[in-house]
Amino acid sequence: MTPRSDRINPARYRDAGPQTIALGWRQYRLERRMFWRNPSAAFFNFLLPLLFLAGGGALLSGSQHDLNRLVPSIAGMSVMSTTFTALAYNIVFLRERGVLKRIRGAPVPTLSYFGGVAANAVTNTVLQIAIVIVAGRLFFGIGWPRDWPALIVFVLAGVVSLAALGVAFAHVIPNFESTAAYVNAIFLPVVFVSFYVFDTSSAPGFLRTIADALPLKPLIAGLSAAMVTGAPFPGDLDALAVIGLWGAFGLYLAVRGFSWEGSRR
Repeated sequence: MTPRSDRINPARYRDAGPQTIALGWRQYRLERRMFWRNPSAAFFNFLLPLLFLAGGGALLSGSQHDLNRLVPSIAGMSVMSTTFTALAYNIVFLRERGVLKRIRGAPVPTLSYFGGVAANAVTNTVLQIAIVIVAGRLFFGIGWPRDWPALIVFVLAGVVSLAALGVAFAHVIPNFESTAAYVNAIFLPVVFVSFYVFDTSSAPGFLRTIADALPLKPLIAGLSAAMVTGAPFPGDLDALAVIGLWGAFGLYLAVRGFSWEGSRR
């Protein structure tokens, strides 16, 4: 159990005045500079999904049907990589290097600090989705999204849900050296199962059940409807509900298990 004094104090979130917003903006600008100075972060957040998109596009160039499924799948993976993966890495790094402990004792409001961190993840997601949309339009014959409001809703829901799950998952990672192993043990199987089930109708029933219960496949389905098929938004409420449930679960665990300090060994 995490000591009560080590958890997030909700009282620190109450001051949301102009100074808090200004400090949050400064933190956001700092996060952007640090992000671009970290080659591994740029690779996993931007280049890796684009490499998947380019490689998949080259293999499937003769089938528009397959390309129509590839582009929203890569968009969904991009949301997961820029939120779940990035925040799990960042929170563990900041915790184990003592940065969070110093932030806790500093006069910077908690809302300003975490607002800047969250806004940085959201910016990366928006940029990644924009790149995928433009690539789909220019190179894969997808066209512009057919339902922009639904696209915004699903991207926002995916960001909140997967970001919360990334922060929550960071609590179980014992040290930064093992972060890659822990994160990839979740990220890669979820991507594989979700892509496989979404791309084929012959997937085994138990894999379909697993994929439907995880947040990524419903997110891909919602993005596909918004970007490719233009299916009516109410038809995707089940997928949105799954994403929302995971988001609520992740937010609860993210706050409940949060620790400002690294594990004591």
